Amino acid sequence: METLLEPTRRLTGMSDDDPDNDGSAETGADGAEPEGSEETERDGSETPADEGSADGADAGEESSTETDEVESETDEPIEDAPADDGEGSSTDGEDSSTDDDDETTETDDAADEGEPEAETEGDVPAVSAEELNARLDEIETELDGAETEADLDRVDAQLDEFEADVEAATLPEPEEGDDDDDEEDAVDPREELESRISDLRDEVEEKRGPYAEEVVTDVEEAQSTLRDTRWTERGLTELAAPVASFLEDVNDALGTNLQQTGSNPEGLASDLDGAVEAVESRDLDPDEDDETIRALLEATDALASGLDDAQEWDDLETHEKLEAQGYYDCLGHYKDFPPEWAAMKEWEQRGNVEMVLLALESLQSDFMERHAMETLVRMNDQAAFDEMHQRANKRDKPAIEALGTMAADDAVETLVEYVDADSDPALQKVTFKALGRIGHPDAVQPLANKLVMDDDNVRPIAARALGLIGDTRAVGPLVDTLENDDSDNVRAAAAWALRQIGTEEALKAAAAHADDRSFIVQSEADKAGDALADGEAEATTA
Repeated sequence: METLLEPTRRLTGMSDDDPDNDGSAETGADGAEPEGSEETERDGSETPADEGSADGADAGEESSTETDEVESETDEPIEDAPADDGEGSSTDGEDSSTDDDDETTETDDAADEGEPEAETEGDVPAVSAEELNARLDEIETELDGAETEADLDRVDAQLDEFEADVEAATLPEPEEGDDDDDEEDAVDPREELESRISDLRDEVEEKRGPYAEEVVTDVEEAQSTLRDTRWTERGLTELAAPVASFLEDVNDALGTNLQQTGSNPEGLASDLDGAVEAVESRDLDPDEDDETIRALLEATDALASGLDDAQEWDDLETHEKLEAQGYYDCLGHYKDFPPEWAAMKEWEQRGNVEMVLLALESLQSDFMERHAMETLVRMNDQAAFDEMHQRANKRDKPAIEALGTMAADDAVETLVEYVDADSDPALQKVTFKALGRIGHPDAVQPLANKLVMDDDNVRPIAARALGLIGDTRAVGPLVDTLENDDSDNVRAAAAWALRQIGTEEALKAAAAHADDRSFIVQSEADKAGDALADGEAEATTA
């Protein structure tokens, strides 16, 4: 009946919610044909309510025809209505209409009841943390019994599936406590499950193998150790034994005939190439060749241990390294202590910069570093400059100071880069002093720019550096500083610098402040005035 009722309702324009609908789809309460029929309105005729049985038959045929037309228009399957034999009455039509309406109501109710089921059809079934933990227990049990790579692959797949289920599951959130301690103690079911999954995955990886690739990796690491390590003379004699022993173990495991032929680190590393080739060519299976692979891994462990026991350069103490390189060979009967200092002075007298540099690199005490730097400055050798310049490139302050003492013009370009290092006043101070001692004109403008920097502890150093350089281009900036700077120390340094430049213009500018409010400025001004009175035209000494 449902396929018949829906098109009929559309035909008559009625609905269950229509207030004019009295429950009759085809016949009114008084037995009359329902008004508003589309076919009746289209033909412009009406059917009397009290026609005879023949007329009733005709009416039944017309009703059947109308229904057929509706089926054609809606393309919906409609059951053929039983033909009226003409004997039916208006009461029968009313009963039929009422039955149809009841069936329509039942169908709509059934549809309404089915709607919630459609909405929840794709929902994930509810699952508890206890059920998930029980599943994980089963996976863990299977992992405990896994013996082959295939077994472990299955466990991995189960963990993947289980992890996806956990992500999709709706689990209770941990309850919020009254304080921080309660929140820390609260158990998060999801976090607990994820932690167990992670632990089981770690166990899977631990149970895998062993693999022949691990053997190859270990051998290649041993080759790198042989080639890259700086060995002592004693250590060089200790390398052959562990390599020879390893090759014998490989022969026992694989039935090969490998021999140790090399005598130096490079030759011994080449001997190990045969072991790598032998392992790779066997295509060892982690399940079927388990014992063979484990024997090879034990052999690589012994090889690594043997190489580690051989003496390398970094194993030596500082004095042992110096002795091995002949640093103390120059000493006879010496009086100075420590012997490293005595040897350094001897090497300075012999002009051996390399040994002094060796001491500078090896000895970490401030005492020895200071003496080594002073020695290099006195020697002022190109090798000493190269070392100091390399250190200065790393902002090493003692090296920068040494370059200044050496008056190294080649270092000016490097040092000028540090002039604007306002974030490191200590670096600026030592750099300004070094540039002043070097006296190169390329440093004048960068130093003059720092006369107006914020740090009044650094500005005086910039002024004095300009005075040491003695370039007349600095007179103007120094005069401005002397007249306008807020710091008496900076102004006094500017006056001192003007005296060092020593031109008439510079001396007059400094001497003009003989009555200055600051005593230290007055002192410099008086010295400048004396220089003018003596007719000196060159820089004077402080």
